[in-house]
Amino acid sequence: MNWLIITYLVYLATSVALTVWVARTLHKNGRIFLVDAFHGNEGLADSVNHLLVVGFYLINIGYVTLALKYGAAVANAQEALETLSTKVGVVLMVLGAMHFFNLAVFTKMRKNATRPPIANY
Repeated sequence: MNWLIITYLVYLATSVALTVWVARTLHKNGRIFLVDAFHGNEGLADSVNHLLVVGFYLINIGYVTLALKYGAAVANAQEALETLSTKVGVVLMVLGAMHFFNLAVFTKMRKNATRPPIANY
C-alpha cells in the first residue's frame, strides 16, 4: 500500500469517529435544552433532536468524503502525517463550527420558549 492510501484510510476513520462522538454528545446533552424549548413536550423535543443529528451527520460526513481527494501529494511518512493533521484539523474546525451553530439554535429556541407571552389587548 502506498502512503496516500494509508493517509486516506486514517483520515476517514478518524474523521468519521470524531463526527460520531460529537453527534452523540450533542444528541445526549441537547435534549435537555430542546425539552425546555418545547415546554416539556418530550416527543417533539426527541424528534427535533433526532432530525438535528441526522442533518449533522449528513453535513459533516458529506464534507469529509468530498474533502478526501484534496490536499498535497503524499510520498513518505512525514508528508502523510502533515497531510493527515491538516485534513483532520479542518474537520475539527468544521465540527466546532457545527457545534457552535447548534448551541446558537438551542439558545435561541430556549430564549423564545422562556419569553413571557405578549398580552393581547
